[in-house]
Amino acid sequence: MLSIFVPDIYQKSIHDINYKKLKNNGIKCIIFDLDNTIAPVNVKSPSKRVKDLMAELDEMGFKLIIMSNATKKRVEPFKDILGLDSSYLSLKPLKRKYKKIMNIYSFKDSEIAVIGDQLLTDILGANKMGFTSILVNPIGILDYALTKINRFIENTIYNHLEKKDLLKKGEYYD
Repeated sequence: MLSIFVPDIYQKSIHDINYKKLKNNGIKCIIFDLDNTIAPVNVKSPSKRVKDLMAELDEMGFKLIIMSNATKKRVEPFKDILGLDSSYLSLKPLKRKYKKIMNIYSFKDSEIAVIGDQLLTDILGANKMGFTSILVNPIGILDYALTKINRFIENTIYNHLEKKDLLKKGEYYD
């Protein structure tokens, strides 16, 4: 049961992921979480480093999408500045918005990777869909109230996963 929370890939940040390997493995679409994955929750626009990464990934031919449980007001500045499609109020880990993305863009589950910082939303949602799931460390220390509750629950999950030697914080793999 706990294996549903184990990511396929675990890296320090979005900047440490081997995107060439993803491409070679047939990934065509990358869905990025926003808060504490692309930017800290208190930052209102993407950094130059994030802009450069997104431009590089676009040049590699990936379809890039921001998928967030945050509001339209929070997501839209990133969508507009980065020139990406987006999904807000996505209710991750529910499948509805993931299925919508698959239908709109005609991607198979094996062609999609999801990158995020939370086991309970990003990784669980990706794994339920059969997508490649990629966990990164949160890049900020601030969290929304609901996320704080999720982090508390996640710590229990991390402890169980570590005891079963399935996932250990700080031991990265791809």
